[in-house]
Amino acid sequence: MTGCTSSGYPADPDGTFDEVSGGTLSVGVVHHPPYVDATGEEPSGSEVDLVRAFAEQLEADIEWTASGEEALMTAMESGDVDLVAGGLTDQSPWSSTASLTRSYAEATGPDGETVQLVLAVPLGENQMLGELERFLDEQHEGATP
Repeated sequence: MTGCTSSGYPADPDGTFDEVSGGTLSVGVVHHPPYVDATGEEPSGSEVDLVRAFAEQLEADIEWTASGEEALMTAMESGDVDLVAGGLTDQSPWSSTASLTRSYAEATGPDGETVQLVLAVPLGENQMLGELERFLDEQHEGATP
C-alpha cells in the first residue's frame, strides 16, 4: 500500500525538502573560486548566488559551513548539511555518497577540458534533488546567451 505525503511525489525519506522549505537550508561550501570564495565572513561566488536564490524561493534562511569536500560529504551523510556547492563536477568521486544534480553549466577544468558543474544533495532525497534541478533549469532558461 502506498502512503501519501503532504508534499507529493517524489518524496524524501528523511524529509529534507519539507524541513528546508520555510526553515533553514544548511549549505556546505568548498572554497573553489569563482564558484565559491569562502575566505570572507560570508561566502561569495556564482554558486553562492545560485544557492541564495534557491533559498529565497524556498523562503529559507541559510546556514553556511565552509570546509573541504570530504568533511562536507560526511556531514551531508549524517544529516548536518542539506546541499554542497563548490565547483563540483559530474565526474565527482562523491556520486556514491551524494545525489548530484544534472549539469547546470559548463566550465573549463584545470587540464583545459570542458567540465559539467553540479551541486550535491543528500543521497535518496529525491524531492530535494528534483526541486533544486527544477530551480537550476529555470535559471538556465532565464540566462542570456
